[in-house]
Amino acid sequence: MPVWVRLLEAIDRHGAAVLVTVAAAKGSSPREPGARMIVNLDGSFTGTIGGGALEWQAIALAQAALARASAPKAEIRRFALGPELGQCCGGQVDLLVEAFAVSDRDAVAAFATRELAGPFTTTGTVMAGGVVRTITADTMPAGTVSAALGLVREGFGDTRRPLILFGAGHVGRALVLALAPLPFVVTWVDPRRDAFPGHAPMNATLRQLDDPANALVGAAPGTFVLVMTHSHPLDLALVGAALPDTRFPYVGLIGSATKRARFERRLGDMGIAASRIPSLICPIGVGGINSKLPAVIAAATVAELLVHDEALRLAEVQPPLRLSFSDHALPC
Repeated sequence: MPVWVRLLEAIDRHGAAVLVTVAAAKGSSPREPGARMIVNLDGSFTGTIGGGALEWQAIALAQAALARASAPKAEIRRFALGPELGQCCGGQVDLLVEAFAVSDRDAVAAFATRELAGPFTTTGTVMAGGVVRTITADTMPAGTVSAALGLVREGFGDTRRPLILFGAGHVGRALVLALAPLPFVVTWVDPRRDAFPGHAPMNATLRQLDDPANALVGAAPGTFVLVMTHSHPLDLALVGAALPDTRFPYVGLIGSATKRARFERRLGDMGIAASRIPSLICPIGVGGINSKLPAVIAAATVAELLVHDEALRLAEVQPPLRLSFSDHALPC
């Protein structure tokens, strides 16, 4: 969920909240600039700046900012992770700590509304009374921050990789659950009317289509495609429709090396260019995992999707796009 939307929810629920942002980092650090967390007065929080001593220090700063009326509404605090906090990372991190109250609700709500409309960039000045932000025409990747000398540029928004998943069988269901907390928006397709579960994650849209290939029509460039239906002929038709289309940088097919060999021959017979056939990912999933349990296959496949997604983002823009508002902490 976008940062400003979560911040608005925290203000409405608790009356006040603190937004902690990794504004800059040098050397080894738990998270990259743009990582954020929202802290409430009771110490509960959403998001992470990397866990460990740095995060606990940030929570303490946030609670102090909420508890003291005299505390600045915004400040940048620098931490040397090794000497000050005993963390082995050894790097240096600047944290932007911002306190928001009910009196700030209208401004936060305006940014939340803008965030839901799509990514945007702001420039701001850090002052004791708060960060004065202005939306700018230039852009920087969503979830990234650049800060120096009291000035801060920030990219806000929610950038998710579109993924079309064909098949609502056991592996498909496990995969949708595994993708739920990750930076993907899933279109889940199956021709069978009773194939889908009663509930699905918020980032998944269920589509029952008599002709599943119609889901490919109008798909955005950069969309990933995963094929794992109940029918091998349908699998072949879907792969044959997706593989020649350069909008789809990842086309994956569940199955063995034997299935791949058969599909390669049949795709050639269908007239698919020989240069495109090797780009088919089959078997799917990172190597070294042999279990056929649906949840394990899903985990291995999600790992592979993340590798491809990050590689594409790195190729598209520098610095790399990263999911910076995760609930998963990885202490250094």
